[in-house]
Amino acid sequence: MSAELAGKRVAILAEELYEDPELWYPYYRLLEAGAEVKIVGSGRAETFKSKHGYPVTPDLSIDKTLPENFDAVIIPGGYSPDHMRRKPAMVDFVREMDRAGKPVAAICHAGWMLVSAGIVKGRRATGFFSIKDDLVAAGARYVDEAVVVDGNLITSRSPKDLPFFLPAIIEALARARAAV
Repeated sequence: MSAELAGKRVAILAEELYEDPELWYPYYRLLEAGAEVKIVGSGRAETFKSKHGYPVTPDLSIDKTLPENFDAVIIPGGYSPDHMRRKPAMVDFVREMDRAGKPVAAICHAGWMLVSAGIVKGRRATGFFSIKDDLVAAGARYVDEAVVVDGNLITSRSPKDLPFFLPAIIEALARARAAV
């Protein structure tokens, strides 16, 4: 295990029908880098199944999770962001992480959460092609690239972009360490 992110705490949001690699790849990669990673669920269930039936049991419920206790948030895609944004506390968590200037990373359909949190207006972002209209309607400048970084906002299009998404997240967390 590396110590490059030692002392960093990352929340990965979870809900029903998450995209498997978009939750598990960041989870294990950030653990390898030395971060403390917590799966944060909506509180609606004890366990959530992915689009392919793989379960995840959250470490914490969003109702007991404070933005000040985390250095970054990752929002996996799949259809889970549509379920997440029905829980105001999850939307508020993302909004507060952004307001604090902490890395907010969203992949695939996770742009729905960014739209609901009201944090894309005037910012460059990407996501799965089918949510492009949602991002643009919310004021984002849509870019069709593997990873788009606009300040603390990090977005990617799909699981094939994970090899670009995670280095951008790790770099943002390392930069945050250097700034302290």
